[in-house]
Formats: sequence, structure tokens, C-alpha cells
Amino acid sequence: MKFMLDVQNQEDGRGIKIRRTGVTRVHLPFLISDGGAVQRVSAEVRFTVSLNEKIRGTHMSRLIEILTDWVETPLKMSDVEKILEDAISKLETDFSAIRLAFKFFVKKIAPVSERISLLDVDCEFIGELSRGSRMNFSLILVVPFTSLCPCSKEISDFGAHNQRSLCKVKLDFRDTDRLDEVSIEKIAGLVENLGSSKIYPILKREDEKFVTETAYQNPKFVEDILRDVVIKLRGVENISGFEVECENFESIHNHNAFAGHREIF
Repeated sequence: MKFMLDVQNQEDGRGIKIRRTGVTRVHLPFLISDGGAVQRVSAEVRFTVSLNEKIRGTHMSRLIEILTDWVETPLKMSDVEKILEDAISKLETDFSAIRLAFKFFVKKIAPVSERISLLDVDCEFIGELSRGSRMNFSLILVVPFTSLCPCSKEISDFGAHNQRSLCKVKLDFRDTDRLDEVSIEKIAGLVENLGSSKIYPILKREDEKFVTETAYQNPKFVEDILRDVVIKLRGVENISGFEVECENFESIHNHNAFAGHREIF
């Protein structure tokens, strides 16, 4: 057998330590554990480590091996730290980071017909770990709902324009030992309650009437929604800060309405 030189471990003389090197656009199935319930998702992963200035390249296959070891084990938010610790150990580095993005499905019950459906919510786990420290962890959710314009309702003799809206929240957590207390579904529910009306994948006629009238009775500007979300997030336990972005996909303009806010405690 021909001798195979380990080129990656060759010494590099340019004196540059790389903060992040690894793999992106990795697609794998994972079992996400949320409040005791387990859901199979298809995730896109970016997984990186730091690289010593004297080493030419990292062993990227080891990152894929670490991820693959988790595909059949229910993954809790707190388990992200174990993945990062494994990377630091197996790649002999002092820093690792991961971004795991997936669609999380929330059970929805139509308000009148009570038809059951599943609403997809974009979700991300973001973890960073330095050797000898605790993990920094963030949860990102993008939650859809309906908004109805207060100005349109006020000035029109009948009707008002409404739009589908998205609210993106990024929560930074203080104590990673308490991450298993966090519920994706509950936080998504907290946010969607602050639009003019919730949305449902399945609506019968009686449900559509209910949703339309609910939105009409609860008009909100994008700024109204943002401020209401900010007030609610201030009451979430164990967070060190948050970011909120709200966007209304306007139905009578060819542009969108946007509002954003950030707080650090």
C-alpha cells in the first residue's frame, strides 16, 4: 500500500491562527427533544473549530463523524454543549461553534372547526464553546402570524388591508444548566399571540370568518407588534438578552414594513 502523507498536519509558517474552519451546508436528520416530545427534523448545520497557527488544515471528516453520532439520539438544547466539547477534544482545539437550523412543527387547532394541522416554524440552535468555559447558547425562532393596519381600518368606510407577518426572535441564555426548561413551542406561542391574529395551515369557512374578524378587531402596526414582543420577552426567565425583528409583507405596497430592537441585560 502506498504511504499516504497526512498533509493536513503539515506545519504552516504564516503565523495565522484561524478562528473558524470546518463544514457548512451539512444536511442531516436529527431528533429534537422539546418539553419531553421528540420530533424528527431535517437540519442544515455549520460546524467549525479554531485552528492553531502552526497546523495547515483541520480534520473536517471528524466533524461529520461527531454529528452523525447524534442523529439517532434525541437532542436537547443542553446537548449542544456535549457536541462542542467532543469537537474540542477530538480535533485538539480550544474553540468550537455550531449552528443547527431546521423546521420545527407546532400543532395547530383551528379556532372553530378544531381541525388539526402542523405549522412550520424556522428554528436555530447556536452554540459556541471555549475550552475551560461554559457554552454560549442562543435560540432563534421565526414565527408567522397575521397583522392588520390600524390606519387602513380607521380611514376606510369598510374593510382594512392586512398582511402575513414574520417575527424573528433571538434569545441569549444566561445559565446553560437550565436550557432544558426552555420550550420551542411555548416561545413560538408567546410570539404568535402578539400579532393581530394567529395563522393556521388548515381553515374551514367558519375558521376563516373567525380569523378575519379577530384580526379586524385587533389592528396593529409593525411597531405595535415589536413593542408587545419586547415587553413579553423581558419576562422570559434565564435570558441575558434578546433581539427582535418584525416584518410585515405589505398587501398594498411593493415594499415591506420593518421594525427591530435589541436588549442586553
